[in-house]
Amino acid sequence: MSDTNELISFIASMSGEGNLRVEENLGEGFVRLRVSEAERRQAKHDIQHVEDIVIEMLRNARDAGATRIYVATFKEEGMRSLLFLDNGCGVPEDMRERIFDARVTSKLESMKMDRWGVHGRGMALFSIRQNVDDVEVVASGKDLGSSFKVLVNTDVLNERADQSSWPIASKDETGAYHCARGPHNILRTVCDFSLEEMHGCDVFIGSPTEIAATLYSHARGELDASRLLFLDNESTLPVTTRLGFAADAAEFMRIAETIGIDISERTAHRILSGAIAPLRSALSRLLRERDGNALRSNEVDLVKDRRGLKIAPDDLSRFSRDVERCFENLAQRYYLNMAGDPKIRVMKDRITVSFPIEKGE
Repeated sequence: MSDTNELISFIASMSGEGNLRVEENLGEGFVRLRVSEAERRQAKHDIQHVEDIVIEMLRNARDAGATRIYVATFKEEGMRSLLFLDNGCGVPEDMRERIFDARVTSKLESMKMDRWGVHGRGMALFSIRQNVDDVEVVASGKDLGSSFKVLVNTDVLNERADQSSWPIASKDETGAYHCARGPHNILRTVCDFSLEEMHGCDVFIGSPTEIAATLYSHARGELDASRLLFLDNESTLPVTTRLGFAADAAEFMRIAETIGIDISERTAHRILSGAIAPLRSALSRLLRERDGNALRSNEVDLVKDRRGLKIAPDDLSRFSRDVERCFENLAQRYYLNMAGDPKIRVMKDRITVSFPIEKGE
């Protein structure tokens, strides 16, 4: 759409209304739109799969001005937990509940047209709330970003069975990248969004532990140490940098809980010591970029031995996590700390695993 008037006309035509109007100005950049009652009831049916929630939450963060989004997710006993943290403009205190009301969204001039249609901040939150067990703003503040937590019963709202496979990207005839292969799971949804935004809004996705390590690493690189000396608590910091305020494991655990992440004391120690590496963005992983540049053709890929033995990266990553868990029993008994991730080398006739360690106190 070339301008706001065209955008409004498009929204009006999509809604079936001859004249789309704002019913109420809620302040803080939010309005309530005037739409029919039938369309309000239809909102419940707009979310058909867990992946629909993911794309709507990503668009919600982008429309709040985020340039980075962190998605922590795991599934336990049929319940999918999704945590979305962003560095956008945040949700004002008095809008934390109202933003989930029907027809509430950002002002029309701030809406955006993308491959999924027209979208504005808060536009789909009502639909999401109608389809999940719980959704809430865990932490937020004006110009401080947000943390949204969503809990979904996958026996009620389906998701793809394969949630571990990454898609494969390829270029079309115009030179633009798109996801060519792979199940339409949460990972592909994140990658589709990342390709649409193409570095304008980077997404990092992983387990809560991986996201906590990534948040901490990014925060330590961004926060001014001299500023931290004069802070009484982390609440005035942006949500995505608050973990950088932690001075020890206990404080790390406390701050993580306030933004929606539950971790153990041992995990907190490992993150603080740098034993858990931060994640690369979904786009970097999809396009095999490192430090903003494409992987050079002469780099050695240890996952694939030239003499024939090949192991898929996802399988190798799962194997690495498994052997790391097995190592923990030995580490606890002999007071060992891992100094980095297990090193796995694939050769013609063997696979070797080494554990870089440091002796504990």
